[in-house]
Order: sequence, then C-alpha cells, then structure tokens
Amino acid sequence: MNTIYDPAAGTGQLLCKPAFAAMTTLPTIHHNGTGAMTLWQEYRDAHLAIEAAIDALAAATCNARDFYPQGAGAWSGARAERDEVMRQLQQASDYARAWEHHAWQHLKDREVSA
Repeated sequence: MNTIYDPAAGTGQLLCKPAFAAMTTLPTIHHNGTGAMTLWQEYRDAHLAIEAAIDALAAATCNARDFYPQGAGAWSGARAERDEVMRQLQQASDYARAWEHHAWQHLKDREVSA
C-alpha cells in the first residue's frame, strides 16, 4: 500500500496496518478443490483492488471547510465515518491477503517437496 492514512492529522493517510483478526477460515487446498494457483491469483487480484480503493479514498478530499456550514459536529462526524470506512477496507484487504498468502505458501511447499 502506498498511502498512509492518519485520521488525527486529517491528511488522508493510513499509519498502521494491524494484523487481520483470527476470523479468517482458510481453505484446505487439495486435489478435489480449487487449485492453489487459482486461489492465489483471485485473492491477489482482490487484495490489489482493495489496496487501490484504500489509496483512492485516502486521496479523495475530505476537508473541514466543506463541513463548517453544517455546525460544530459535522466535521468530526465526517472524519469518524471516513475512519470507519478505512478500517473496514483495511480489514477486507487483510482478509484477501491472508487467503493470498495461504495459497502462495501451499504453492511454495509443493515446489519444495517436488
């Protein structure tokens, strides 16, 4: 990810990428299931697309001057909403990355044992 999101600074930058929560149930890759290469390609594409969405949203304007006519709480509400959306996108990216890494590890392990 190129962009770093800092909600406190209001700069549209994401500072940390916390490890994905332990809610990722990864598939068992076997002969009767989806191939590791297919899984790797699909989840790599998903991961890259989500990272691009994070970068695009972080770069999109969200400035206090656009909210002050609405009153004192509008800007902080808009920032809180943006921060939550960024958190959810990061969670989706971490999810796709976990699947991508799992499939890649399977491909590497298969290559080593061949």
